[in-house]
Amino acid sequence: MEREYLTKEHLIGFDNYKYSCKDTGVLSIYVMHPFWNWLVQFFPRSIAPNLLTFTGFLFTVVIYLLFAVLDYNFYSSDIDHPEVNPLPKWTFMTAGIFLFIAYTLDGIDGKQARRTGTSGPLGELFDHGLDSYTTGLIPVALYSIFGRGLTYSIPPYRMFFIMWNVMMNFYLSHFEKYNTGVLFLPWAYDFSMWGIILYFLTAGYGGYEIWQFRFGDITTGHIVEVILLISSLLSNVPIVTKNIYLSYKNKSGKMRKFSDAIRPLLSVGIFFILTLVWISYSPTNILDREPRAFFLLLGTVFSNISCRLIVAQMSNTTCEVFNLLMIPVLLVVIITVILQWASLELFLLYCLCIFTTVAHIHYGTCVVRQMCRHFRVNCFTIKKQSE
Repeated sequence: MEREYLTKEHLIGFDNYKYSCKDTGVLSIYVMHPFWNWLVQFFPRSIAPNLLTFTGFLFTVVIYLLFAVLDYNFYSSDIDHPEVNPLPKWTFMTAGIFLFIAYTLDGIDGKQARRTGTSGPLGELFDHGLDSYTTGLIPVALYSIFGRGLTYSIPPYRMFFIMWNVMMNFYLSHFEKYNTGVLFLPWAYDFSMWGIILYFLTAGYGGYEIWQFRFGDITTGHIVEVILLISSLLSNVPIVTKNIYLSYKNKSGKMRKFSDAIRPLLSVGIFFILTLVWISYSPTNILDREPRAFFLLLGTVFSNISCRLIVAQMSNTTCEVFNLLMIPVLLVVIITVILQWASLELFLLYCLCIFTTVAHIHYGTCVVRQMCRHFRVNCFTIKKQSE
């Protein structure tokens, strides 16, 4: 059943929307954009930009499903579980190639839109909305290289914080645009994408063992964990803070009052606290028992929160404080943590995964269809002039 999630205020905001983005990344400017500008010339002008975007997203989904099927519990690369068959090299090579294709299609979709004269709010919303989902899928796939053992990697509890670190880097960029009106693309994005691609390709060539080494008590997983944390603290958080501060100082941003400016942080903050309480006081140690389902839940609800923020910042409307998908999450936390109904915990986690995934897909589908009707465009095809 279709529902109109966008209000009249949202649609008026989209009508007045103008794309504003700044990309100062060295790798992006001097390497990736010249490559994408060259490559996009070989794509027929009849191909819709959103089709490229969605195809790239599907490649990411295939990577996730590949490891979900072959390494569901993250034990295949863990020497502490020799009874589990290790992943063959071709899985990592395939992941590296597919991720490069997804990254490339994500880079050229906007250029294809400008070539075909089909640039518009729908394309940006569609692109960034799908990006918010891949932000949670890619780190989970990367976890299969290292496994969950303590010899060379980190336990799922610490992977939980890595997931949140990666997702918040994405979220802060759109929180920044919500207040400044400009999307400042973080330098770390292109470097992190190439880093992950090389991780997969190297493991595909030499096996996952090539990334399993130690420096005393420091494992490979610790090194990746520290690199991600440092890149966040040095290349993203300070810059986001500075840009928002300057937008108020120079009166160049949205000039929202404080209570409206911080609204996007409340919803995502509540979700972080709920999930942290759940895994910290779980009666059955749910994260260690079923990490993949829990990580899927994290990525899905986070993507929904991000999509609603993107809608708010693009339509210049006020962001919501509380995401409705957190209501069932809150109920499960109450049932499992407070009421201690341990026997239901795993079942409720699976139910949450199914419900939030269906609800998020429904939200995204309805928003895209509503945008298509409003702007009289097709999502995956380009209308002819006569239409």
